[in-house]
Order: sequence, then structure tokens, then C-alpha cells
Amino acid sequence: MSETPHIVSDVMTQTVVAIGRDAPFKEIVRTMAQWQVSAMPVLEGEGRVVGVVSEADLLAKEEFRDSDPSLLEDRRRLSDIAKAGAVTAGDLMTAPALTIHSDAPLAQAARIMAVRHVKRLPVVDELGMLQGIVSRADLLKVFLRPDEDIEEEVRRTVVSLLFPALTHAVHVQVHEGVVTLRGNIHDTSLISVAVRLVRAVEGVVDVEPRLTGGSTRPGTPEHPA
Repeated sequence: MSETPHIVSDVMTQTVVAIGRDAPFKEIVRTMAQWQVSAMPVLEGEGRVVGVVSEADLLAKEEFRDSDPSLLEDRRRLSDIAKAGAVTAGDLMTAPALTIHSDAPLAQAARIMAVRHVKRLPVVDELGMLQGIVSRADLLKVFLRPDEDIEEEVRRTVVSLLFPALTHAVHVQVHEGVVTLRGNIHDTSLISVAVRLVRAVEGVVDVEPRLTGGSTRPGTPEHPA
């Protein structure tokens, strides 16, 4: 059984293509083409992340090659126009870099990417030193968990916790990441709690609660005849 990945270090890529602050424009382009990446951390000193340079940063040079921006556009896109004249990573990069720590929850990384509209985040330690990189694709790895692993975790961390006396009466079925809970329970107020806890299990796509409440009679799953 594989363990649930709860934090960034469980899914991040440790081998990272990075570049120095003084790297020239054409070296950046060559490195991106060679490694087929669209953005790279910019490092200083022993490996401290000081920024990120992306294809969008590089494209400003081509965009403004023959143009004569109006004064209005000049004011709106001052940063882009400045990048059009840049020749090193330090001048091109977006700084400070959006980063995340290796022990951060996956949900935190997903929120940062969604809100800030970025595809990847450099992973750093307490001193800002590069440890790896986490991408959108890395975060989706949790949905590759086998249904059997998800089922076992739901039984162990949800059913056993909320329904300790009914562990054999509450049935868990997982298909393509969708968890179905079936059974008869005494306290129906726990259904919403169960759904919330199941959704927190890594790899769960959806939850279908088919739990019913009320007393059981001999012959039912809780009190077999």
C-alpha cells in the first residue's frame, strides 16, 4: 500500500533546470529549448532563488522589436517594455519569485497556482535555497492512486474514527476515485462530517453518501441474524 502524499515534497521534482542571475538572453533561450521547459528559477550565490524567468518574459523582446508604443501603452506596460531591452536573467526575471516550502500541504500549492495563474512553483527551504519544483502535473499525481489504496485509507481514517462500532456495517466502495459510503448509522449528523473527511483524502474525486439513519433490527447488517 502506498502512503497518501500530503505535502509538496511527496510529489515535487527534485532535479530542476535553473539559471544564474547573470545568464545572457540567448543562453536562457537555449536552455529552455534544450530541456523543454517554459520557465526556470533564477539563482544567486549557493542556490538561493531570487526570481523566475519565463517564456513570457523573453517574448517581450520580440513583441516590441518594431513597435512604437503609444504613451498610454507605455505607462500600462512599462515593465514589459523594460524587459524588451533586458539582456540577462536578472533583468528579465519576475521577482521576488513565488515559492513554496517542501512541507506545505498540496492544497496550498494548488491555491497559489490558481490564484496567481502560474504553472509551477520553486520549492525552497527556510533560507530560500532551491530544493525542487512542483508543477500542476505534479499535483495531479494524487489522482493516480489506486482505488484500493483510497478505500483502505477511508476505512482506516474515516469509518474507524466516526463509526467505531459500525466498521463492518458501513461499506466503502471506490471506483475511479469516486467513494460511495453505504450503511445504516445511528447519528445522521455525522454524514456531512464523513463526506468532508473523505474529500480530504488524497486522490478522491467525489463522494456519494448513501448512509441512512435509524435503529436496526436483527437480520440487518449491523445485527446479523
